[in-house]
Amino acid sequence: MSVFLIAAGGTGGHVLPGLAVAEELRRRGHGAVFAGARRGLESRLAPQAGFELELLRASPLERAGWRQQLRTALHLPAGLLDAGGILERRRPRAVLSLGGYAAGPVLLMSWIDDIPVVAMEPNAWPGLAHRLAGPLVRRALLGFPQAARWFPAGRAEVTGVPIRERFFALEPKAHRPPYTVLITGGSQGSHRLNSAAIESLPRWAAAGRLDSVIFLHQTGQNEYNEICFGYQRAGARAEVTPFLDDMPGAFARADLVVCRAGASAVAELAAAGRAAILVPFPFAADQHQLRNAEAMAAAGGARVVADRELTGERLFEDLRALLDDAARLAAMEQAARRQARPGAARRAAEVLEAL
Repeated sequence: MSVFLIAAGGTGGHVLPGLAVAEELRRRGHGAVFAGARRGLESRLAPQAGFELELLRASPLERAGWRQQLRTALHLPAGLLDAGGILERRRPRAVLSLGGYAAGPVLLMSWIDDIPVVAMEPNAWPGLAHRLAGPLVRRALLGFPQAARWFPAGRAEVTGVPIRERFFALEPKAHRPPYTVLITGGSQGSHRLNSAAIESLPRWAAAGRLDSVIFLHQTGQNEYNEICFGYQRAGARAEVTPFLDDMPGAFARADLVVCRAGASAVAELAAAGRAAILVPFPFAADQHQLRNAEAMAAAGGARVVADRELTGERLFEDLRALLDDAARLAAMEQAARRQARPGAARRAAEVLEAL
């Protein structure tokens, strides 16, 4: 049995694809160990999925103030020492990097120790760790072709982002009223999306269309009660939850999706063949959510609305325009589906085994 080290730190966009690859490696009889930071989602998600986690001292650098940058600089020698110790103890056959601030020390120490590194970059614009370490990797597996410029010629291939297989099995939706609009700002929710949804309800009522829409809304925990009350007060048809455990099931019901533009969310839209209004998180590092959204919009599968422009009126107008144009909605769904790339986890496992 071979052991592979997966360096994935920070957000779900880094960790969830890594978990999908780890599951595939486990099915093939290999061991997978995660390396990450205590403050990242990996510290909770990897053990929950039954994978060992090695912790190293690391902290964010991008979009950080000078105090945080100083703290990160002071942590760097300790992080490199921790990464070297992890590689010495685990002796992985290869390293898979998903990026994030915890991946940097592992990437550098793997290169020093001549351990093959595969970079899986889910975003159209890579994060700092992959931009800096791009020339050092043996292979780069990309979610978007736009990221290829950061890696050596001949070493990059577009595999897509590993996501749950159920998304690929979803059937096209027959669009008829009442339409189901899925609104999700991610596991933590989004104040902007939550507010715009409630602010849009008087417009639906004034147009005599309130009964024509069912809102399926993941709010996050903090604003759940407030958003529930907003829908109830307006007399809207809504199913509100802090967190959706069955996201593929929610996609199956949705005529249209309103969401952020993380790499995993965009990959899920493509796999499911669902049209979307994408509202990129404005503080994502290097505006990578904006670039993800622009790539999907350029393919014809989504409409992009800037966070600052998402008001109740704008949300109502965009939703109504799309839901009232079945031909355009179907064309967007087909365009989204053309961006789907199944088998990303399987391909990652094959590349790791080949090294």
